[in-house]
Amino acid sequence: MSNPVYCALDTTDTAEAVRLARQLSGLVGGFKLGLEFHTANGAAGIRAVAETGMPIFLDLKFHDIPNTVAGAIRAAVPLAPALTTLHAIGGAEMIKAAVDSAADAAAKHGVARPKILAVTVLTSMGQAELPTIGVEGSVLDQVKRLAALAISAGADGIVCSPHEVDHLRMLLGPDALLVIPGIRPAWAAANDQKRILTPREAMEKGASYLVIGRPITAAADPAEAARKIMEELA
Repeated sequence: MSNPVYCALDTTDTAEAVRLARQLSGLVGGFKLGLEFHTANGAAGIRAVAETGMPIFLDLKFHDIPNTVAGAIRAAVPLAPALTTLHAIGGAEMIKAAVDSAADAAAKHGVARPKILAVTVLTSMGQAELPTIGVEGSVLDQVKRLAALAISAGADGIVCSPHEVDHLRMLLGPDALLVIPGIRPAWAAANDQKRILTPREAMEKGASYLVIGRPITAAADPAEAARKIMEELA
C-alpha cells in the first residue's frame, strides 16, 4: 500500500525538524508543518524540510476575508505544498477564492496545485465546547454542515476527526480527501486529542491520509515507531 501517514513535526526548531525529516524519509508519506513552525521559521524553514524530497502538508488553517486568504494561498504555492488548510467557517466565498488562487499561482510557478482542505471542528473540541462558541446541535451535525459547504465551494477535502470519517465518506462520496488527525496507535497516549482512533480503524472507516505526530516524534526510536504504524496498517 502507499504510505498514508503525514508525520506532524511539532517543533519550532528547524534543525530538529530537518533531523527528524531525514530520519523518517521513506518511512512516512510526508510531513506536516503547522503554525508554530511557520511562525518561527517562515518560508525558509518550510523549504529546509522540503529539501528531503518528501511531500509537505502546510497546515496554516487560513481564515480571513476572501481577498486576504487568496493572497496567503498565493504566497504559499511557491513552497509547493501537497496539502494546505483553511477553516470552513470562513464561508463559501473565502473557500472559492482560495481554490482559484491556488490554481492560478500553481500555473504561474509551474508546480502542482496544492489540495485545499477545510477544517470543520477542531479535534481538540468535544460536544461540551460547542455551545460556548454559539453552535447548537451535535459535533457531527456541525461537521457535516461545514464539510458539505466546503466541498460545494471547491475544496478538495476535509480535515476531520476519525469518528466522522464514515459519515463524511457517505455524505461526500469516494473522491473527497479525508485527512485525519487525532490518530493514536493502541500503544500511544491520547495527549490532548479527545476524539481518536487507531490508524487501522481510521483507514477502515475511509480515511485518505492520517496525521500522526507525538507517537512517532516523541518515541525513543522515531523510525521504529513509523515502521510499527505501517505494520499495523498492513
